[in-house]
Amino acid sequence: MSSASASISVAGTALASTPLRPAISPIRRELGSLALVQKTVTKKMVLEFAKKHSVQFINMQFIDLLGIPKAVTIPVHKLEDAIDTNVWFDGSSIQGFTRIFESDMYLQPDLNTVALLPWTVGSGDVTMRIICDVYLPDGKPFSGDPRGILKRQLAEAKKLGYDFFTGPELEFFLFQKKDGKLSPLPHDNAGYFDQTTDLASSIRADMSFALDSMGVEVEALHHEVAVGQHEIDFKYSDALSTADRAVTFRMVLKTVADRYGLHATFMPKPIFGINGSGMHVHQSMWKGGKNAFYNKKGVYGLSDLARSFIAGQLKHIRAMNAILNPLVNSYKRLVAGYEAPVYTAWGNTNRSALIRIPRITPSRQPTGTRCELRCPDPAANVYLTFAVMLAAGMDGIKNKMTPPDPVEENIFHMDEASARKRKITPVAENLDIALEELKNDSVIRNVLGDDTFEKYYELKRAEWDSYRTAVSQWEIDNYLEVY
Repeated sequence: MSSASASISVAGTALASTPLRPAISPIRRELGSLALVQKTVTKKMVLEFAKKHSVQFINMQFIDLLGIPKAVTIPVHKLEDAIDTNVWFDGSSIQGFTRIFESDMYLQPDLNTVALLPWTVGSGDVTMRIICDVYLPDGKPFSGDPRGILKRQLAEAKKLGYDFFTGPELEFFLFQKKDGKLSPLPHDNAGYFDQTTDLASSIRADMSFALDSMGVEVEALHHEVAVGQHEIDFKYSDALSTADRAVTFRMVLKTVADRYGLHATFMPKPIFGINGSGMHVHQSMWKGGKNAFYNKKGVYGLSDLARSFIAGQLKHIRAMNAILNPLVNSYKRLVAGYEAPVYTAWGNTNRSALIRIPRITPSRQPTGTRCELRCPDPAANVYLTFAVMLAAGMDGIKNKMTPPDPVEENIFHMDEASARKRKITPVAENLDIALEELKNDSVIRNVLGDDTFEKYYELKRAEWDSYRTAVSQWEIDNYLEVY
């Protein structure tokens, strides 16, 4: 693609595409590497960078309770003021934030998250993004800020000397737009790891370049199992940086897909009868610069601390489901037969288990040892996801919990009596059950705090009630003529 007006055909539809690569190739080497190499990005660095790249606007980004990115946009001449004195905004209309009489809030920018939006480079409105924390007028962090909730949990772990590292695998679908409208119509007919000759490879490459320019270091990209389904993996890191990058990841992929006339969706189960999209999360705890999950003599190379961490997550998973699997649609993915974990078991090679211990190259075993939680989906608020995962694991560590024996058999082939004997129970079957489990689990509920829990519960209960009372097309098709 050598021209911004290049036209590419997908499934008979002409799609306009604007290549990102020429515009973004130098950016990652400048600020992306700066943010990774420098321990602290200073105001001077940011101002100089904005001037050099002719930045016109800055998106002061934060995230609402449901995980949707929001932003207050300021002109570049207000950047220095924003860094020095923050940016005030009205939080009363943001999902899960405050009531009308508590609306004043301000955004405090985290300069280590500065990045150019690559699709604006070369235009007359070059825009820079800075992720912010939300504060109240009295200078206290807003208790309902999802990023702040994760930071609080990380601080609790740090008191005991631990750092939490994560690496999510976000799957997504690329769908065609039919007559300008969204439709669950896959853009290809490819399968797992297929090397296609359609747009898939070019789109994933452009996504990778755009992510790289924004400081998200891509490690692998490939077609997934289902038609139109893809996965791009990025570097494992501390949980806060990873959460920031996951939010950036979703925003970038949606934008790049749109430039190709397609729609990227992280909906967990958009098509009946094929695999849904998950967000498997690799995780480990570190202490004193060493992987606290590793013990050469332990089962699967795991320390007692790692086993207790796993036990804590198994204990609290049904309450965690309300956060990790936040949609009515999430539970249409969590069914047997589509590679989604349905039962609370753990193992090494067992991909039907909820928690898996991946095989590690011997040379990387001390640092690479980790466990993979397989039930989260990519619609989840990633800050809240990491926060409750950490809280559950830390509860297991603090109380020296012991997990049940690992299971290496295919759980889907077990009868009910065998599963019960092995203490294998199902995850929450639907959002209704998950919400009630969350309501009654003090450890997971306390991660949110009383006010945020009440807001979240109210929003999700309304979603469930709307779904429960809606008349579906399935009901029309099966009942209207017969009864």
